[in-house]
Amino acid sequence: MDERKDKPQDGALFVAEEPADARESDPRDQKKNGAAVSFEADGKAEEAAELLDVILDIMDRDVDVDIREDSEEQIVLDVVGPDAGRVIGKKGAGLDALQFLANKIVNRSPEGRRFVIVDSGDYRERHDKGLVSLAQREAKRAVKEGRVVTLQPMSARDRRVIHLSLAKLEEVTTASQGHGQGRRIQIIPARRRGRR
Repeated sequence: MDERKDKPQDGALFVAEEPADARESDPRDQKKNGAAVSFEADGKAEEAAELLDVILDIMDRDVDVDIREDSEEQIVLDVVGPDAGRVIGKKGAGLDALQFLANKIVNRSPEGRRFVIVDSGDYRERHDKGLVSLAQREAKRAVKEGRVVTLQPMSARDRRVIHLSLAKLEEVTTASQGHGQGRRIQIIPARRRGRR
């Protein structure tokens, strides 16, 4: 009879390994120190979620952080709970700040970088739809009036959404003007562009 069965084992975890040829390689695996590591197993999504949980606890916000998506390109974290609106902040500024921190901390090493997106419910999707609607409305106005329309200052992310939404329209082009927090988008009608 084996005496080890009755004695508690300290400090070691024994795991039966599959033979190497029985394992299938996943094209999404990354190389780390010569060994293949799947992006789901790299722990970045869990690290980002725990980090946000700690920050939001310090801020005394009654919310939870869930991992909505964990893919090779990005990690999407969802902030849910009674204080979610306070976390979002004015025009999403709170989410943007948390997203900035999460990306800086989680991607501090250059290996296996993945973009962390912090969202709350479908806030970002609704916000982007509103920006696209604004861009299309103002583009029609610019063409109708034949003059440049300048939008309010907005974040780099919001400017990018507007630039991309109008990129396929032949009637207008877009340009950014200004510096820092005061940077704005100009929607320029095609007729006007020829005069410049």
